Amino acid sequence: MLEKIRSAVQNYEPEIYGNIRKSAVLLPLIKRNGELHILYEVRSQAVSQAGDSSFPGGGVEAGETFEETAIRETMEELSLQEENIKIIGEIDYIVNQRMIIYCFVGELVDVEFEKIKPNLEVEKIYTVPVQYLLNNKPSYFEVEFSPVVNEQFLNEQNELYHSMELHSSKERIPYYEIQKHRLWGYTANLTERFIKIIQKSGELK
Repeated sequence: MLEKIRSAVQNYEPEIYGNIRKSAVLLPLIKRNGELHILYEVRSQAVSQAGDSSFPGGGVEAGETFEETAIRETMEELSLQEENIKIIGEIDYIVNQRMIIYCFVGELVDVEFEKIKPNLEVEKIYTVPVQYLLNNKPSYFEVEFSPVVNEQFLNEQNELYHSMELHSSKERIPYYEIQKHRLWGYTANLTERFIKIIQKSGELK
């Protein structure tokens, strides 16, 4: 029995536990009038969370790496070629009970902002100068999450439920008000983290 267990464990390839959606996005940098900007998309009515700002990205397909997903989704959503996307590196990723989101930083090269033609998932695109984000911190708001227990479970397992320790949690969410666009949630988290990374490095002030 032990030998069988040893073989099974040693030959097993660990992965994220649970039914978690694996996604990747690109934080796109593009030069406009000699100044470096971050490009954002406004989601169209054809996708969820219409009207929100986001980075190009989506779910990982079978056989893809996270980086390949970020590149493919950017190509599709912004109608670009692979040679227009130069990956610089990777920053922190987001993990919760529902999903994992990897974020890659890349430069859009040999393409002008005004000539980018997004697909139907994107209502429009806009950019924000990196220097503006270095000089202007986001606002923050707190959201509290409380556990909700199924009523049937309460009726059937009332004693067990009362022995559980279920806690509420609070999350501090950054929010940017830029050019009348809503920039919050994961996109704002990754934007803020990117800015803090380059500030901490001392490369940009």
